[in-house]
Amino acid sequence: MPAANIQHLIAIVAYMAVVIVIGIVFAKRANKNTEAYFLGGRTLGPWVSAFSAEASDMSGWLLMGLPGLAYWSGLADAGWTAIGLAIGTYLNWLIVSKRLRRYSVATDSITIPDFFSRRFHENKRVLMTIASVMIIVFFTPYAGSCLMACGKLFSQLFGADYSTMVVVAALFVLTYTFLGGFLAESTSDFMQAIVMILALVLVVVLGVVAAGGLNAVISNAEKIPGFLSLFTSAAPTGEAANGVALFGDASKYTGLTIVSTMAWGLGYFGMPQVLLRFMGIRSEHELTRSRRVATVWVVISLAAAVFIGIVGRVLYSDAYMVYGSGNTENIFILLATKMLPPLLAGLVCAGILAAAISSSDSYLLISASAISKNVWQGLIRKNASDKETMWVSRIVLVLITFFAIFVATGKNQIIFRIVDFAWAGFGATFGPLMLFSLFWKRTTYAGAIAGMIAGGGMVFAWNFFISKLGGVWGIYELLPAFLFSCIVIVVVSLLTSKPSEAIQKEFDSIRVKA
Repeated sequence: MPAANIQHLIAIVAYMAVVIVIGIVFAKRANKNTEAYFLGGRTLGPWVSAFSAEASDMSGWLLMGLPGLAYWSGLADAGWTAIGLAIGTYLNWLIVSKRLRRYSVATDSITIPDFFSRRFHENKRVLMTIASVMIIVFFTPYAGSCLMACGKLFSQLFGADYSTMVVVAALFVLTYTFLGGFLAESTSDFMQAIVMILALVLVVVLGVVAAGGLNAVISNAEKIPGFLSLFTSAAPTGEAANGVALFGDASKYTGLTIVSTMAWGLGYFGMPQVLLRFMGIRSEHELTRSRRVATVWVVISLAAAVFIGIVGRVLYSDAYMVYGSGNTENIFILLATKMLPPLLAGLVCAGILAAAISSSDSYLLISASAISKNVWQGLIRKNASDKETMWVSRIVLVLITFFAIFVATGKNQIIFRIVDFAWAGFGATFGPLMLFSLFWKRTTYAGAIAGMIAGGGMVFAWNFFISKLGGVWGIYELLPAFLFSCIVIVVVSLLTSKPSEAIQKEFDSIRVKA
């Protein structure tokens, strides 16, 4: 192995060792009971809540998927997505966090399906079961996308077999999630959020310097038709001449496309990995500080990720010629390894590992809790002990990891597209229901079930069928699915009997505390 690769490996192994130690340290506290394992006993501080929420949310998509998109088509697609996500982050912390923290404590809820079930005082656990199934359906590909980022990282750095590296990454994530639960993942996510943002900023700064300064970057990027505009999208031809990629005429970015792309921000209202941080913070009064920290982190990180793609196109115009192969998502790795000493490049590339780990551990743990806590203990064995439930969760962790590996080893997968679909799924399935559950007293049990099914079903219908019609139908499926779910919740709730007096009194008591 070349000396440079040895230094890359040393840096990454050292990082992985630190994460494993965190899992071991928190193992005893995590195994105290299911609330400690799945929600950390509601002991998270404001900084850990903020950083872990955003790190678990962004995943390898932030360092690979978003820069790859910007590298391929320019500022518009990646830029409007980033703007939507930044706005969505702020609004979610502002509108949802305090009310959800308060409501989850009042109902003694420690998972999202558990919250929905207790919010509507259901006896047959239908809503809980549907929510649990939706988590498995959408989190498995999400976890797979994180393992893909790890596989691409090791494959690009060391020339290792991609599939083998996916399996190694999966085993690593499984090990420390198995040991430490929510506390371990939240604490390591705090560290990983710092690594991610430092890596992004460092690569941006060095990239700009290598390109001859900010003015040189802008000047060269402007030569590409539509590349630096928020209202046009660049059109690579897949060909190059004299080391420079060739582009066709830019395509216009319509108002509908802008709204559709910004709709990524709607997804936050239904993201379990973020919502659980609201529920797990030690005091709702600390959520204001968390909101400010999280918003600043997201704005800086998203801006840096988009700009990395732009700088990468200027410096290495013809490095990646086919978007469908997913190779464009290696632009961050290329910049890091070209501009940094090997040991430091390894630490920076550990940022990709950090991003992937911080998300995959959350996805796996939430999926496991959906089955063990909500289905096993909630439906199958209602008298199951905490110890039994946690063992079931670990078995489920292993099974879900195998499914995630299967997703990650598919050929020519693009991280951005997988995250795109899973994000829409959660946003439309849980987002509208979460907002109506917290803020509309008239929401009924039937309306909740109908809205959840409608949102999830529309994501599949729009993605696989309606969007194929093209034109105005080619918008991001989250937008129509989110709106459809809202409409269904309102209509069905108004057509069915009002919630019971007990449910309404509970809702009023939560609102009065605001």
